[in-house]
Amino acid sequence: MTPQQYVQQQALASGSSFYYAFLFLPRPRRAAITAFYAFCREVDDVVDEVSDAGVAQTKLAWWEGEVARTFAGQPSHPVMQALLPHCSAYGIEPHHLQAVIEGCRMDLEQTRYLDFAGLARYCHLVAGVVGEVAARIFGQTDARTTEYAHKLGLALQLTNIIRDVGEDARRGRIYLPVAELQQFDVKAHEILQGQYSERFTALMRFQAERAERCYDEALALLPAADRATQKPGLMMASIYRTLLREIAHENFQVLHQRIQLTPLRKFWLAWKVQALGRM
Repeated sequence: MTPQQYVQQQALASGSSFYYAFLFLPRPRRAAITAFYAFCREVDDVVDEVSDAGVAQTKLAWWEGEVARTFAGQPSHPVMQALLPHCSAYGIEPHHLQAVIEGCRMDLEQTRYLDFAGLARYCHLVAGVVGEVAARIFGQTDARTTEYAHKLGLALQLTNIIRDVGEDARRGRIYLPVAELQQFDVKAHEILQGQYSERFTALMRFQAERAERCYDEALALLPAADRATQKPGLMMASIYRTLLREIAHENFQVLHQRIQLTPLRKFWLAWKVQALGRM
């Protein structure tokens, strides 16, 4: 299997919504974003699939070394072999990849966030920086698009957090800020035990309203000059925002299940942005 085949297989196997946005890109850009996505997936899987925190820390340290080796021209992992040829073309720098690793390390060291500012720092590393790199690969021409990409990354990550509350709780993690749990009188043990209540629903509605505002703010930040090049990001916004509204429609029943859109619906939403230019 070639490095390119490996990263393609990773993208397909993940079943991620991102895959549908990649489909409409020209081949070189699609190859670059697929390799970058595979890197993010590999690093994230270290945290999600390795039960021993010490082993996971060692693996993340290996990835940090692999990033350094890659930019020295000596990648050993197929993901980095696939990604390296695209780095100079799209302005992907070591600090971008190291930021993603740092964000994943936070998952090993922190299972709670006291306030939204702390959570936003985590989102910046695991989603904002990812959005910045993705915007470059998609064809960014205006420097202001970086701010849009970071805001959209935050919106997407907040949607992920809302969708995965129950799944994360089963791993012992609660990303909802402690201050906001207290504001709505929701106890951590209720979430960990999968207990629904009107208080929990109100808390989740608060989370969803903030995510909705982030989508609005992101779209307002996108310069007109880059609207065409950034269609893949707009596809992601359409898919994830539709998911967010589906979760709200289901009254935030996220503790015992993972609410998802069907592959056909994701493709339809992506196609609408590509063909019609609207969400």
